Amino acid sequence: MFSSPGSQGGNGDNGTGFTRDLDFTSRDFERVRDLIYRRAGIVMADNKREMVYSRLAKRLRVHGMNRFSDYLDRLERRSDSKEWEAFTNALTTNLTAFFREAHHFPALAEEVCRRGPGIKIWCAGASTGEEPYSLAMTVRETLGAAASQVKILATDIDTEALNVARAGIYPLEVVEKLGEARCRQFFQRGSGARAGKARVRPELAAMIDYRPLNLVTGTWSINGPFDIIFCRNVMIYFDRETQTNILRRFASQMKPDGLLFAGHSENFSFLSQAFRLRGQTIYTLASPSARTTPDVSR
Repeated sequence: MFSSPGSQGGNGDNGTGFTRDLDFTSRDFERVRDLIYRRAGIVMADNKREMVYSRLAKRLRVHGMNRFSDYLDRLERRSDSKEWEAFTNALTTNLTAFFREAHHFPALAEEVCRRGPGIKIWCAGASTGEEPYSLAMTVRETLGAAASQVKILATDIDTEALNVARAGIYPLEVVEKLGEARCRQFFQRGSGARAGKARVRPELAAMIDYRPLNLVTGTWSINGPFDIIFCRNVMIYFDRETQTNILRRFASQMKPDGLLFAGHSENFSFLSQAFRLRGQTIYTLASPSARTTPDVSR
């Protein structure tokens, strides 16, 4: 039960000290790298071999398999299998936190105040929900009651992470770090079997529309253009070609004066014809013509 008054990390471990009981060859690892790149654009580094084993071994055991080659053969034979979703979820890293990279939120509040309740926001790396809920809290603190008119689109390729986000339940010790005022205003404290947990209040959760979306393949059915796009610490998993394709599609989904918020380790200066730096890892369109890039599948 919840009444009034972590971040989630990535799924799986890095395999350190893990005893292998399944057949996993160098060829299998290369196949995994190729499949996740083609499926989700994720570049898997050479040093991720143990992580791949640890995370995918669980899927092999679910299916009673002993060899990675058999599992990968099954995937490639069934292009429409639901197992592709589990495969992608297993290899997706979800490192997030409430109000991560805090310098972005005063800038967001300023834009929300300037643009008003008609603002459209897209969180393109929703993960387990901490970032979109941070956006929603900022909007509510800025607009007050008018915030109920704002709808935040939150997407991610990891469907398991999105289920956590929709539930909106987090460790109480994580929520309490937001401060007493935010904890009281935006969360309900758990009791009984839910002791030690806190749940996002319904009125905050109602502001966010969670949807699965693959940034790399397929059509983006997202109802743009947007005033604000948050895509932070997502591009670091892609190569330059994939980054360029996604950024051009972002440009086509932004209003002429829209803003793109990137992660602290991401730099989009290589696409200067589309974006220009406006603030600390905050970009705007270089010119109105940058929006004309067609939204096409890769």
